[in-house]
Amino acid sequence: MPSPALAPAPAPAPAATAPALKRSTLLALCACVLVAQSMVAAINLLIPQLSSSALHPTSSELLWTVDAYVIVFASLLIPAGALGDRHGHKGALLTGLALFAAGAATSALAQSPALLVAGRGVSGAGAALITPATMSILMRLAGPEGRARAMASWTLAIGIGGMLGNLGGGLVGQFLTWRALFALMVPLAALLAGAVAVTTPRTERAPRQQLAPLGTLLLTAGLVATLFGIIEGPVHGWTSPGILTAFTAGAALVAAFTAHSLRSRAPLLDPRLFASPRLRSTTLGMATGFFGLFSLFYVNSQYLQGVKGYGPALTGVAILPLIVGMAALPRLAARWSGRPMPVIACGLALIGLGLLGASTVDAGTPYPLYACWLLVISAGTGLSMPALTLGVATALPSDRAGLASGLGTSAREIGAALGVAVTGTVLAAHHDLAHGMGPALRTVAVLVLAATGLVIAGHRERSGNSRTIAFGGKRVLSRSARR
Repeated sequence: MPSPALAPAPAPAPAATAPALKRSTLLALCACVLVAQSMVAAINLLIPQLSSSALHPTSSELLWTVDAYVIVFASLLIPAGALGDRHGHKGALLTGLALFAAGAATSALAQSPALLVAGRGVSGAGAALITPATMSILMRLAGPEGRARAMASWTLAIGIGGMLGNLGGGLVGQFLTWRALFALMVPLAALLAGAVAVTTPRTERAPRQQLAPLGTLLLTAGLVATLFGIIEGPVHGWTSPGILTAFTAGAALVAAFTAHSLRSRAPLLDPRLFASPRLRSTTLGMATGFFGLFSLFYVNSQYLQGVKGYGPALTGVAILPLIVGMAALPRLAARWSGRPMPVIACGLALIGLGLLGASTVDAGTPYPLYACWLLVISAGTGLSMPALTLGVATALPSDRAGLASGLGTSAREIGAALGVAVTGTVLAAHHDLAHGMGPALRTVAVLVLAATGLVIAGHRERSGNSRTIAFGGKRVLSRSARR
């Protein structure tokens, strides 16, 4: 029997008082998500070393070494968040750290490209458990009055994780071997697990949360197929049979998931949630921010090494200006959490304008000028991401915080994959990076600014006579009856 999409909101049941968020807990949880995010980008600067290693990987195997982590990570985020809601976020986090370490150990000891790729996939599954669990615990412990600041710290950790991944990969490539990167993750994950065990209390579970095995399978398979098409499209061609098959399969599987969820009494994720314009625009905003950010990541190391002639370690240091805005502005943005739309609009616009500025650089551009454009993009990320994260996190009831986190982080990772794909496609149409970087970043910048307009339009939707979308018998959100 289909579940009603629109129903009166019942009075919420009194919730048990959660322990207060301690600084040690905040630091431990942010460190976990930082490490998980760092492994998205850390491998990129080690590709030249890997290609000449004793494993002798093919170009396709190298691509999968990079992509396996991202595809598994992004595809499992929503079911992993629901798993944490049902069985407990602390347990999900500790399991994720164990999987992350096991995958890293497999990669470090790999004697074949297949084992290296498999290890990356296992680590990606661990990261999918880590990310929503950390956010959910923070949301529970911080309480309504502290959520904006907690989310500012959490999103800062994600941004710094991406930066430190580049820096760490560069330093390892300069002074160590690629195996050292994975080997270092094993004791680091063990240290983090110990910190979580000591500092982090268990939070309330949602035993009625159903994992919906068929829905989970359909959604995961659909995301895997779609992400495969996005990531491999620039390599094989967007109209090649394999890529068209991937997109067709992805669309069919997601459509099947939607149909199944609409009929299910306890769906993994009710598609009717997206009837809310603000939820749609907030999710689009998260994807847009990472779309722009990862397009920059894709060309940044190539520009600094191939055009400017920097070494791997210096390249890692040269992108540190990106951390400045991410570190300085989230706390400021948290003060305006009651008026998120201007903060989000300004932040996303700065990302687009910063990319436009970066598109003008060439071999003769002084590094300080390039660093200025990095600072603009960093400021935009620091302003917009905390408000966007909080917007998605509060779209579902508190006992579905893991699912909400998975939804938001999935949007980030899909946006990041699209940013790399679009940038790679435009670059492929030019002779070299020096000629293709400008058009690629300009294309991405225009798309970011256009998407920013759509995000603003969604946030301007005012609530009139509201109706409530129900989720498992609980009020989820209200949407305007006026259209």
